[in-house]
Amino acid sequence: MYNASDLRKGLKILLEDEPHIIIDFQFSKPGKGQALYRCKLRNMITGVSFDRTYRSVDSFHPAGLDERKMQFLYGQDDEFNFMDVENYEQSTLNAEQVGNSKNYLIDNLEVNILFFGEQPIGITLPNFVDLTVSKADPWVKGDSVSGDSKPVTLETGYNLRVPPFIEEGTRITVDTRTGDYVTRVKE
Repeated sequence: MYNASDLRKGLKILLEDEPHIIIDFQFSKPGKGQALYRCKLRNMITGVSFDRTYRSVDSFHPAGLDERKMQFLYGQDDEFNFMDVENYEQSTLNAEQVGNSKNYLIDNLEVNILFFGEQPIGITLPNFVDLTVSKADPWVKGDSVSGDSKPVTLETGYNLRVPPFIEEGTRITVDTRTGDYVTRVKE
């Protein structure tokens, strides 16, 4: 059980039987009366954000979330299927729950799936993923307009800018937090 004084950015609490995360937090103590805790919360299932103010006497239950290591199997239309690596049960996330993570999902990639009860609600990727360049235009020496990078398309369909020496078929490491090129994979 959390008290209002335990509230902070990133804390996951249960409100109206659904998990919420605090995305912004402000504390204020007026001259008279109780301390006030102003929070901006986001529903972790629906994605709806809202503001609430709590007093120091308010209390909250922890969200009861569970994170499981799962393996990406395949994506079909707007659904992405994952398999638990321990008990082989399968779970499906929709495109909204996966978000931009779809740009880095390749077969058999191990990810962490966040569950509320038995319902999958989110995904956490590894920080770095190795992907193959599927399309890269040749870089023309002296092409200083584009600087020292060129656009490429990865096997997942994601587009990014890389150094000019990267060619089609090269495996590169991409930072999933920023979407940037990191290095070539040594094979």
